[in-house]
Amino acid sequence: MEKRIRVLVANRPRLIRELILGVFEEQPDIEIVGEVREWNYENIIRTVDETQPEFLILGLDKPETRPPLCETLLRRHPGMKILAVAENNESSVFYWAKLDIRSTPLETSEAAILDALRGGMREFGRTM
Repeated sequence: MEKRIRVLVANRPRLIRELILGVFEEQPDIEIVGEVREWNYENIIRTVDETQPEFLILGLDKPETRPPLCETLLRRHPGMKILAVAENNESSVFYWAKLDIRSTPLETSEAAILDALRGGMREFGRTM
C-alpha cells in the first residue's frame, strides 16, 4: 500500500474549507485526518496535537504577514508543513521549519496546492 499524505484542514470560511476538502477527497494519496470547523487557535493546536498531520491547510488573513499560529505550531511539530490559503487575495503561502520558518508563494490553484503537497514531501527527504 502506498503511503498517504496526512492532511488537516483548518481553513475558513466554510465554503473555501469545503472546496479544499472536495479536491483532496478525490486524491488517492491524500488522507484527510481532520477538519477544524470552529476556527480558533486553541482548536487548531489541539486538533494538530491529536491528529499529527504532515500538512495543515490554514486560512491566511494577511498574505504579507506570517500567521502567528505558524510559529507556535512549527515549534511544536517541526516536521509538519503549513499551506496558508487566503480567501480574498488569491494568494497562498507554503510554510515549513528547518532551522527557522520559511515560506514560498504559491499560485492559488488546485494544481499548485496538490503539487506543494506532493513535491514538499520529496523536497524534505520523504518519498511517496
